[in-house]
Amino acid sequence: MIAALMTTAVVGGAAGLGYGSMAPKSQWFGRTFTGKPDAARQIALTFDDGPNDPHTLDLLEVLAQHGAKATFFMIGRYVRLWPKIAEAVARAGHAIGNHTYSHPNLIFCPRARIRLELEECARALTDVVGEHSRLFRPPFGGRRPAVLQVARELGLQTVMWSAAGFDWKAKPAAGIEAQVARRARGGDVVLLHDGGHLAPHAGRAQTVIAARRLIQHYRERGFALVTVPEMMAS
Repeated sequence: MIAALMTTAVVGGAAGLGYGSMAPKSQWFGRTFTGKPDAARQIALTFDDGPNDPHTLDLLEVLAQHGAKATFFMIGRYVRLWPKIAEAVARAGHAIGNHTYSHPNLIFCPRARIRLELEECARALTDVVGEHSRLFRPPFGGRRPAVLQVARELGLQTVMWSAAGFDWKAKPAAGIEAQVARRARGGDVVLLHDGGHLAPHAGRAQTVIAARRLIQHYRERGFALVTVPEMMAS
């Protein structure tokens, strides 16, 4: 009986740690921003893992055509690889956040590596685009107390999401659109990807199509497409 209870406790504890570490809306290990219910007529589209040639530029065209703003969480090594694309995002008035330098799962990184990843990405962003937001999104959404503590020490605010398109699974545009539209009803932060952490030139054409459709979908319903800092300040 005691052994069975201990096993149950261990399994339950592991499940709890898994939820706290990976669930986008979990606040177990510290406060993160996942959206703002009070901002009922706003949607914040966010794009991870860029900049990426050519799809980040394609997204910029779509956003410009509709007068929409978004937030791009950039990988530092890609900022170094494609500085002109990162500059184009900044010039267009979109928010840019820190997505680490090389996209490791920070749950398994020692504190020194966490700090290095965040500092190196911040340095790349400052060198290329200058002033940028103090927002940070952990790769894979993975975090533990040390991740959030280091982010706070560096003056960064951690941003997660409340709706996702699962476009990293190479879904068609209609599937990406449906995933988001089912979940994002207002005051939501939407997770999409303009790049891929495994290699440059990730194929995100379907995400671009889905983004255009989502912007049209929400605009027709009276929503504003805003950056995360704009939603936070509303």
